[in-house]
Formats: sequence, C-alpha cells, structure tokens
Amino acid sequence: MTGQKGYIDSVNAHYTPGDLAANVLNILKANGKDLDNLSPDDLALVDQLHTGGKGATLELAKMAGLTPDMEVLDVGGGLGGAARTLASQYGCRVTVLDLTESFVEAGKEFTRLTRLADRVHFELGNALQMPFAANSFDRVITQHSTMNIPEKPKLYSEVYRVLRPGGQFVFHEIMAGPNSPIHFPVPWARESAISFLIQPQEANDLLTGLGFREVSWKEDEAGETMEGTAGRLSVPSGQPGATPQLGMHLIFKEDMKSIFASVARNFAEDRLKRYFGIFEK
Repeated sequence: MTGQKGYIDSVNAHYTPGDLAANVLNILKANGKDLDNLSPDDLALVDQLHTGGKGATLELAKMAGLTPDMEVLDVGGGLGGAARTLASQYGCRVTVLDLTESFVEAGKEFTRLTRLADRVHFELGNALQMPFAANSFDRVITQHSTMNIPEKPKLYSEVYRVLRPGGQFVFHEIMAGPNSPIHFPVPWARESAISFLIQPQEANDLLTGLGFREVSWKEDEAGETMEGTAGRLSVPSGQPGATPQLGMHLIFKEDMKSIFASVARNFAEDRLKRYFGIFEK
C-alpha cells in the first residue's frame, strides 16, 4: 500500500462485500419483512457490528447526554446503524462520515427505507480531512472505527475543529493492549497495513494536549465478550435451503470464524483493550 490513494483503496477493498444493500433487503424480504415498513431494529444484525450492539450505542448516547436539538457526527459510522438508533431514540440529527463507498451507499438506502432520511445524513469522506466547517457539531462519536484511521493527532485535531465550544467527543474504541503485535485477521483488517492502534495513555495525552478536557475515561472490562458478539452476529447453522439470515457473514464471508477467533485471542492475551471516553472542547 502506497500513499493516500493506496490506503483508501485498501480500506474499501476490505469492507466491500458486493451489493450489500440488495443482499440485506432480499434476506429481509425472505423473512417476511415489509420493506416499506422497516424499523432500525430490523437491520441490527448487520449494521451494529461493534461489541455490545445497540446496547452499547445507547450507553454511548446516555454518556453523551443527547437531546433532540443536537447535531451529531458519527465518524466511521459505516452502514449507519448507530446513527439511525440515535436519531430514532433521541430525535437528534446525525451525520455519518465514512471512507467506504459501499457502506455509505447501503446506509443511505437503509435510512430511506426506515424513514429517517430527514435526520440521518451520509458523507463519503476521510476523517483526516473532514468536509465540514469549524464548530459544526455538538457531539462527535466513534464506535470501533478509529482502528482504521492513521495519524491520530490529525484525527483528533479534526474532531476538535468541527466541535462547537462546549461540545464533546464521545467514544467506545478498541486500542492497543500492553502486549504486541496483534494477531490477524481482525474485523478492521486482514493484515497490518490498514490497522492503526495506539495505547490508551497515548490517546488520552493527545486529546488533552489539543485542549480537550477529560470528562470520563474508563476501560470497558464488563462489556460483551467476543464470543457474545460472534453469537449475536453469526448466521445460525441450518439445513440446505433454509431461509437465509442477516449477520456478519454478509460482510466478511468465509473469514468470519477466523476473525472472531483472532479477536478473542487478542483480548485474552492483552493485545487489545476497549475504552469509553468523553472529552469536552
């Protein structure tokens, strides 16, 4: 991988599973769902790919103190599962910024079908060069997305720039543990070229060094296990000809089992950590 274009192409290749929107909608239809009357929960098994699923998103929203008048930016928000949850549960307006074209296009279609396009907006773009004016958002959130983003000082400075004074950066992220390197594949990378982890203390130091004030900072030790995530997102075993189901297999195909095994091993060996954080501008 060479240069910015090589990085963007590699990230898109990792997360491009063909026509994801069509595949998901065909499965929903096969399971008797009315595509003209979808709810955000109908998509949860494919668009809430972080540990903890919808529950973790709601916990993050509670930490963020969301209100209906807020403008929220979800950096690396992918298919928009978290954004649709926040918009439908709290009434706020959410912009999803993501580098992966297939996720953005599918996310737009899912948002249209769940009748949330008036409150959830998608932007295809790079978090290191956010296409937004300064002081645009009341909250910036991330959930298990910054592992793909290099140059953390630039990322955090962009978050600081687009936040309004008094706004907060609220996140639930995977970071490097005390032991390294990590084992691959993992959900965000099949090899090291697009994996960018930093130590928790380094992240804290970078944020406070930019002028952020630490409001809350804690390791997520009691969250959903990787085995629990695997069970929640995996397609059930069934007989040939059984009705297809939603799950992570639609994105990661045959790599799914090895990905979850590798992530569980990384956590067990202290190669990965999860942290919740709130930092105020």
